[in-house]
Amino acid sequence: MENKLISLATIDEFSSETIGQDIIRYVSLPQFLGHEKDTLLYFIGRNLARSIHIETIDDIFYLFGKFRWGNLELIKEKKNNITFHLMSDDVVHRLETPIDTDFRLEAGFIAESIQAIKGRPCECTETINERLYRISFKVFFTD
Repeated sequence: MENKLISLATIDEFSSETIGQDIIRYVSLPQFLGHEKDTLLYFIGRNLARSIHIETIDDIFYLFGKFRWGNLELIKEKKNNITFHLMSDDVVHRLETPIDTDFRLEAGFIAESIQAIKGRPCECTETINERLYRISFKVFFTD
């Protein structure tokens, strides 16, 4: 994988509150993880959720705020899937930076958290709406 140098001007475009986390996540980890980064970040998120005692959906909302991942909101809950939206100034800053951003870690975290809460196996996908600065997460139960 080719290492592309990042200009200081690009560094200045990161949110000052989350710059350390963002540089590691969007620059160092992709270089280290290579082509498997999306899959690995998803499972890192799942592993992180397994490491924390999560009992309710409100616990997930709390942790998203605490981790500065954004404000997660439950939009729709059906028998076989659940939809969440993620929005915040931190999400806007991440989407506006001139580097590739993703939300695979968050998707994995949501999947594992919902699996623990509901006691049902599931997976989670995410869709980025750059116009609205909103991330939609859809949890699908696989049982």
